[in-house]
Amino acid sequence: MEIERKFLVNSLPSHLERFACKQIEQSYLCTDPVVRVRRTGDQYCLTCKGPGLLAREELNLPLTEESYLHLRSKADGAAIAKTRYFIPCAGHTIELDIFDPPFAPLVIAEVEFDSAEQAGAFRPPAWFGREVTSDPTYTNAALSKKSAL
Repeated sequence: MEIERKFLVNSLPSHLERFACKQIEQSYLCTDPVVRVRRTGDQYCLTCKGPGLLAREELNLPLTEESYLHLRSKADGAAIAKTRYFIPCAGHTIELDIFDPPFAPLVIAEVEFDSAEQAGAFRPPAWFGREVTSDPTYTNAALSKKSAL
């Protein structure tokens, strides 16, 4: 089960270079239900997500590079590339996604939780902007259907 809140970002935190980051490339084979292939460094996976925005089932299956490339060629819509920073915050980790073109300058922060109660109790830092957890426009699956924002 994935439980997360999602926020637009008003301004980047200072000293972003201090935090670990990864380059992510992902494409969608289907957006309803969500079926995605993702490359993070030299790791590849197929992800299936159930319905929902705040909480939903998520299943990740490892892929070989060959399988990833084959499935990626079957993807529908725009591929999404982004840099994800991992920022500790009050016992949680903020996953800060800085999107590459054509979605730049979009920046989204996601925070995952163990329970809906934890999610509800979370107080975002001042550099977070508007919460978009309940806005399906800001899911990566929805973004993949657009050529730009």
